[in-house]
Amino acid sequence: MRRRDLLPGLLLAPWWLASGWPLAAAAQSAELLTLALRRDDGALTLEFATRLALSRAVEDALQRGVPVYFVAEATLYRRRWYWRDDRVARVRRTWRLAFQPLTATWRVGLGALTQTYDTLNEALATLSAAGRWRIADLADLDPDSRHYIDFSYRLDTTQLPSPLQLSLAGQSDWVLRVERELVLP
Repeated sequence: MRRRDLLPGLLLAPWWLASGWPLAAAAQSAELLTLALRRDDGALTLEFATRLALSRAVEDALQRGVPVYFVAEATLYRRRWYWRDDRVARVRRTWRLAFQPLTATWRVGLGALTQTYDTLNEALATLSAAGRWRIADLADLDPDSRHYIDFSYRLDTTQLPSPLQLSLAGQSDWVLRVERELVLP
């Protein structure tokens, strides 16, 4: 490549870096640290842990009192060669993260249970991992078949207030998702 071919790119580089365009997509991320299946007490259980980094837009919405929801889903399938794979079980957990401005604390809710934390990092650590999550009974598994699990962990924007959902169309700041497929041993 000749030097004159690099000139247009160099002239646009300050604008490109100052705009933050590629940095907006990297500002929010989810990384799957562990994902493991275990057979405990007659049940198939799942353990997972993720590392979350929220974007400035999500943190700003939280600071303004908008609750944000995180969803973990696991679907157990049995492979079939003659038709679609058979769904054996599907489980889902939804965490609600909210900031309480009066007490300056963070609340994480899982179903009817809620826990209060002093910092956002402590709250995120709680909702980004689960241990001994019961997926299915071992009696429901066919020992002669091959099974696998589709796992996903995401930020659920469908549970946000409607006016906020309309303004999120096409914004990458609110996209946070991890998906994996795990084959049963």
